[in-house]
Amino acid sequence: MDDHSLDEFRRRWQEELAQAQALRKRREAAERRPRRAEVAPGRGEQASGYLALAQGLLEGAGRPPAARATRAERQDAASRSRSPPAREGAGGGEQLVDQLIRDLNEMDDVPFFDIQLPYELAINIFQYLDRKELGRCAQVSKTWKVIAEDEVLWYRLCQQEGHLPESSISDYSCWKLIFQECRAKEHMLRTNWKNRKGAVSELEHIPDAVLCDVHSHDGVVIAGYTSGDVRVWDTRTWDYTAPFLESEYEEDEPGMQPYVSFVRINSSLAVAAYEDGFLNIWDLRTGKYPVHRFEHDARIQALALSQEDATVATASAFDVVMLHPNEEGYWQITAEFEVQKLVDYLEIVPDTGRYPVAVATAGDLVYLLKAEDSARTLHYVYGQPVTCLDVSASQAAFGVKSLGWVYEGNKILVYSLEAERCLSKLGNALGDFTCVNLRDSPPNLMVSGNMDRRVRIHDLRTDKIALSLSAHQLGVSAVQMDDWKIVSGGEEGLVSVWDYRMSQKLWEVHSRHPVRHLSFNSHSLITANVPYERVVRNTDLDNFATHRRHRGLIHAYEFAVDRLAFQSALPICRASGDSVPGYNYDLALAFPDRG
Repeated sequence: MDDHSLDEFRRRWQEELAQAQALRKRREAAERRPRRAEVAPGRGEQASGYLALAQGLLEGAGRPPAARATRAERQDAASRSRSPPAREGAGGGEQLVDQLIRDLNEMDDVPFFDIQLPYELAINIFQYLDRKELGRCAQVSKTWKVIAEDEVLWYRLCQQEGHLPESSISDYSCWKLIFQECRAKEHMLRTNWKNRKGAVSELEHIPDAVLCDVHSHDGVVIAGYTSGDVRVWDTRTWDYTAPFLESEYEEDEPGMQPYVSFVRINSSLAVAAYEDGFLNIWDLRTGKYPVHRFEHDARIQALALSQEDATVATASAFDVVMLHPNEEGYWQITAEFEVQKLVDYLEIVPDTGRYPVAVATAGDLVYLLKAEDSARTLHYVYGQPVTCLDVSASQAAFGVKSLGWVYEGNKILVYSLEAERCLSKLGNALGDFTCVNLRDSPPNLMVSGNMDRRVRIHDLRTDKIALSLSAHQLGVSAVQMDDWKIVSGGEEGLVSVWDYRMSQKLWEVHSRHPVRHLSFNSHSLITANVPYERVVRNTDLDNFATHRRHRGLIHAYEFAVDRLAFQSALPICRASGDSVPGYNYDLALAFPDRG
């Protein structure tokens, strides 16, 4: 009912009320004076019935729909209140009541109130609601509460927000409670990240070797040393047992083993490349001895390992080789490519299906390497070398250094791997782009680091820089971001954590050597400081403090523990008694020499 009709209704109501009061007074006077003329019958009855109906309808309008009269009852009352018009203008009041009844009937046309829906159809409607809307719907009625707390709806919400992605709906009996617990844990982890609350551990070192390369995957860390040793830590457990992976070098071979050039790891494989061109592949599920050994004629310049399957790619001299086990488990060469220049960066594209795909950079050339095809040039501009590389399932991003008399500024180019064309040219920096992270970044965003000390967030939708932070004095060497924070590492050895929504640095830690690797998830952070020089300066290996300054460091942070970092115990103090023999701690270093 519009405002004009409501005002008209109130005006008529007041007139009828005044007439009814006057009629009552005349009746009382007539009773006292019976000889006076009587009022025409029907008018008072009509007014009183009409007023009672109007008052009931207006009072019912303030109550919830369940407390109002049904449509049939209102029509019944309206028909009883109507009487033949005794005077001119009585029909206007009846039309006004009819209009009011029709308006109230339209107000009752709300789903689930006037009709009964099948339960399956109601679930299909509620599946489009988020957690806040489901909570509001659960407060409407008992029927809506049952629907809004259905296990299917809350299990789907858990999957959409990334909670327990490997679980099935039958694993838990109350998915709403599981969702609340996951949200509370997520809030606790975010608070610990911001306040640097948790446990920090320095992974065990090899006394007579210098750290060469580090890689990690899902909390499992692999490290290679100048002694040729390769070690693996599982930081997901509190014991941090670090077994050595055997290289199968003969014990009677003269001299030391060659340095480890590169190491890579995924959920099932560990790979190490050596300075002499050898490549060892270990299956972490079977043991510490390599399942395959491959030899190149020259030094291996780049190594890549797929994060989803058992594909390994190596680059040596002008050849790129892809290795993969066959159905019987025997490793073989699935593809081999020849390039024009020495390869600098090599990455395997995830989720490519049957045939593996890799992207390689060699100077100012970028190659797209498909197993069923020959090497194809994805990008080439003479005199503009590539400085960094990262790939996702559909795109490749790499930094380009602008040289020559036509200076266009250093940029990051984003290419579509399917269309094989450039999608975006991002940034225009003075320094070289040293690192870029496309695979781990949120959708439509990408983070990069530059020698001009800045960390940048690029918006791939607008081809603009969404945020630029002055981070490291000697340049950025490693960077990663998620939906609210950035973790960056610098050449000066500083690791910084940023809340990029607030453009604020949360905390930082410093070590002696440049940060060459960092990787984090919701509850843990792995950082590695790798030295420039791969020699031990001090020959006195018994001097623990001197050697520690030059060998390189690996730190593991666990934020699922509600404890300050400086209060955390060493891994050996957290381990069980059964795992102590697995450590190589030299306890004599902890006691002063009394001699």
